[in-house]
Amino acid sequence: MILLDSNILIYSGQAEYAYLRPLIFDKESSVSKITQLEVLGFHRLDNKAKQYFASCFQLLNLIDIDDRVIDSAIILRQQHKMSLGDALIAATALCYQLTVISRNISDFSRINDLNVMNPIHDDIAGI
Repeated sequence: MILLDSNILIYSGQAEYAYLRPLIFDKESSVSKITQLEVLGFHRLDNKAKQYFASCFQLLNLIDIDDRVIDSAIILRQQHKMSLGDALIAATALCYQLTVISRNISDFSRINDLNVMNPIHDDIAGI
């Protein structure tokens, strides 16, 4: 099972990254509620993007941020310099034994037990 990072959803809405869309339709794909907040909460979304992302979240398994995830994210933030969103994504993946799918694999590289994959096919991926 996989956990999609926010950037994968955002890129999937762009024509040049349409090859990412099957990840959204895959029954093995999940997202954290923090991803829903990050993506739909962006203040510059136009109506077309809002509709696209809302339809994505209807298809994906949404994972709640429960006490176990919070406790794990606290530890990750204490041990590593991480943003709140990345800590919650990583903690969710660790708690549910999921592989994180993200363009920004460097955001998660210091976490030993975390599996991370980058599906983006370009030269600047992972930056």
